Amino acid sequence: MTTSQGVNVQPKMDKVIPFIPEGDFYFTKGVEAFQKRKFDIAIKWLKKAVETSPDEALFKCQISIVYTEIGAYHLANQILTEVLADHGDDYIDCYYLIANNYAHLGLLQDAKKYTESYLEKAPDGDFHDEAIDLLGFIDIEDDDEDWTFEEEDELLILQETAFYHLEREEWEEALPILEELMSLFPEHMPAKHEYSMALFFSDSQTEAIRLEKQWLKKSPQSLYGHTNLAVFHHYLGNLEKSQKHLDALTNVYPIHEQQKLKIASTLAKTGRYEEAAARFAMLSKSQLKGHTTYFRWYSIAAYHTGNPDKALSLWEEGCKRHPHMSDFEGPWIHFGN
Repeated sequence: MTTSQGVNVQPKMDKVIPFIPEGDFYFTKGVEAFQKRKFDIAIKWLKKAVETSPDEALFKCQISIVYTEIGAYHLANQILTEVLADHGDDYIDCYYLIANNYAHLGLLQDAKKYTESYLEKAPDGDFHDEAIDLLGFIDIEDDDEDWTFEEEDELLILQETAFYHLEREEWEEALPILEELMSLFPEHMPAKHEYSMALFFSDSQTEAIRLEKQWLKKSPQSLYGHTNLAVFHHYLGNLEKSQKHLDALTNVYPIHEQQKLKIASTLAKTGRYEEAAARFAMLSKSQLKGHTTYFRWYSIAAYHTGNPDKALSLWEEGCKRHPHMSDFEGPWIHFGN
């Protein structure tokens, strides 16, 4: 190139360094988007990572996890099955991830098969505890399927009646219903934990704690045992004991929305508002709109994390759907214990 003064100027191309993103760059961007719960963006980045490095199984596994998060369970399993076909047991965690997706789809026998394969191939694997919990859930569901239609109807009626009183914190009314439920269905553990909750708030705190400790000793991973004891000790001012049970829930992310709600509301009831709000944000409102607990404690968590507009919106919607909710103190009054 020649200037008007006749000086020859050559562009210094050796100083220009071309930037060609590789798979790791796309993967990192995808994981960052996933952590921010921007799932569409995460999928776009991760697909680019796979296109750039098609033999990198980790990238495909991460896409499957995003698909699981958005409920595309079949698509997630398709990808994971391809990883196993291409890489065999180098990616044993795929067995658990596939099992988890099958459980979400209600295909319990397939879920059980893959869970057992995972535990057999990786007895000390990263998902060992989750796999054991999943097997327990599958066994409970299998047991439920053995009940007669008459028993199922009776169970549902008692459950709905107990739920009606528990949501309204009508503890005395709930107790005899729960006692009948436990008598007819002694293996139905949720009823026992609801019973101890009703006992505790009916001024039988010592007995409620004794029962929960007894049940937790038999089943140390019990979600309901830890949530109840966390709340009981918090209300009694035993914060260290409450914290111990809250710590046991830190990395627990259940399959069912009701169990997710139990953890979120427990965090709110014990003043862990930031964690509670994050958990509530992950819930499916469409599946929980029949629960006063969802609107009430999500509203309280939102208020205490600097989001009063959302708190008011949740409270108003909750009162509209469940008029009895107006009997409780609103989030602007409730400051926890």
